[in-house]
Amino acid sequence: NSGMGALYVPGSDKDVKGVKTRVKPEFFTKQQEVGKLAVKFNQEANELAKVSLTGDVVAIKAQFGKTGGACKGCHDAFRKE
Repeated sequence: NSGMGALYVPGSDKDVKGVKTRVKPEFFTKQQEVGKLAVKFNQEANELAKVSLTGDVVAIKAQFGKTGGACKGCHDAFRKE
């Protein structure tokens, strides 16, 4: 599915060479919660892919909102301001 998990290797919660991370350290310690959010995101993104094939703009917009909400859930919990 998204493959985003590969972006978050151990140590990516630290600033590197002047580049500040936006990942909270809790991302690496609350793996069960992260996993639930990742599953939710994948479900919504897969549904968006299906709905987009229908061409129904109203349904696509609605599902896009749900997919964005799944993104926001993780950002709210594990992204620094």
